[in-house]
Amino acid sequence: MKGILKVMLRQLIKALLEMFKHRGKKRSLRHNLKIAALLSSVAGMVNVAGFFSVQTLTTNVTGHFAFFVDEIFKLDLLAALTCFGYIFFFFMGSFTSSLLMELVVRKRENIVHLIPACIEIAILFFIAFFGDGLKAGFPNLISFILLFAMGMQNSFVTRISNSVVRTTHLTGLFTDLGIELSQLFFYREQNRKAELSSSIKLRIIIISFFFIGGITGGVFYSKIGLQALFLGGLILFAGLIYDNIKLNVILLARKLKRKQ
Repeated sequence: MKGILKVMLRQLIKALLEMFKHRGKKRSLRHNLKIAALLSSVAGMVNVAGFFSVQTLTTNVTGHFAFFVDEIFKLDLLAALTCFGYIFFFFMGSFTSSLLMELVVRKRENIVHLIPACIEIAILFFIAFFGDGLKAGFPNLISFILLFAMGMQNSFVTRISNSVVRTTHLTGLFTDLGIELSQLFFYREQNRKAELSSSIKLRIIIISFFFIGGITGGVFYSKIGLQALFLGGLILFAGLIYDNIKLNVILLARKLKRKQ
């Protein structure tokens, strides 16, 4: 068992290094589509599983800020503090992810996203195993932890893609999608139309996989409760392993071609 765990950990580390090594302008549309589909499906699962379990949105804070202001006007300070906690933990997830990346990038740039990605997987597995037990006594803790994880995810995917990809909420995506679809009627230059088409494709992929992840998370939650998040962690893990295997196959093919 220990040997299997060591092999899985080694494969995870290798996969993370390869999937996240392209940053900013080095990333192609294909890179962004891959990571957008993977992470938005996980976010969709977290959003639905979190809402079904503790009736709280666990991937964004827009609604929580409105509730925070409302509770202040009602003078319900405890409820206001809870809503502020939702906002704060999402913020802290983003801050922590970026801080870890800044600390690592000064030593080894090629593993800059390793730590935040591993933390997110660990959080999903933790809630999958212990979430149903926490739900009765500490429901807000589940919300805080999941919001922290989604803050981390949103932060590191934003930095990887040079602010092109965001996977945890859809408001801005639908806004941008509407703007870009309208622009297709007016731009005639082929380069500009191709750029718009690529951006529209990316946004549709994120929205679609967020929806698919939400449906899948809802179905599994109805069967196994918060253990549905274990599936989200496994999807992320499997995607990273696949990416690494694909890279190794390409490298092996190139090596064999040189020998011929």
